Amino acid sequence: MTRFKAVVFDWAGTMIDFGSFAPMGVFVKAFAQFGITASIAQARAPMGAPKWDHIRAMMDDPDISTQWTAKHGAAPTDDDVDQVYKIFVPMNEEVVADFATLVPGARDLVTWLRARDMKIGSTTGYTRSIMERVLPVAAAQGYEPDNLICADDLSEGRPGPLGMYQCFVDLGVYPPTAVLKIDDTAPGIKEGVAAGCPTVGVALSGNTVGKTPEELAALSSHEIESLRQKATAELKAAGADYVIDTVADLPKLIEELEAQ
Repeated sequence: MTRFKAVVFDWAGTMIDFGSFAPMGVFVKAFAQFGITASIAQARAPMGAPKWDHIRAMMDDPDISTQWTAKHGAAPTDDDVDQVYKIFVPMNEEVVADFATLVPGARDLVTWLRARDMKIGSTTGYTRSIMERVLPVAAAQGYEPDNLICADDLSEGRPGPLGMYQCFVDLGVYPPTAVLKIDDTAPGIKEGVAAGCPTVGVALSGNTVGKTPEELAALSSHEIESLRQKATAELKAAGADYVIDTVADLPKLIEELEAQ
């Protein structure tokens, strides 16, 4: 008997898109269409949340809110969020497949999990229409999880637990303590915590570090450690039980946990 029956993965920054780059430029361009200058840092801050909520959080940034009020004559409302969202989603659909390369080690991890008869679930802050562009690209690389829960599939997304609850049903697995949740963002970790699952944060491949493998390789060990510590602190603050560099390190962690 194994301790864990399933693993539920996030997508961008966790299993694909090392550094989580696909949405960044799109957020900046979407806000620019409304006369607002948003930085990459401002775009990264709410990462992991459903994209409507992400835009709402960006609107609440003091700098962006001030810009919006000056440009449009009133503080941004939910209707304004709707308007930016309508621009953002099609733009993200167009580019997301270009960033859908598997994180190094992800394909071997899938093989390892399948050999252990563990189910593989997935949740994401992306909409279903965006993920329809990603799925065939991931499948061509050998990654086809047993289910997919998107931000617009249920009445409530991250950081609530409904996506994880649906994974339990889809995968036929329980209790929550037998399901690991793996994510690179605070909302995704909180999703797992809310559902009662052990949670694992991924530091170096994720949104907080925000670098490609090549960019990381060019850094000193001291610089990498500093980035690792920053990401780890954020993930732990969100409730992560464990933090690893990338999903390539997950088999070792699972073996250690099951040996306890």
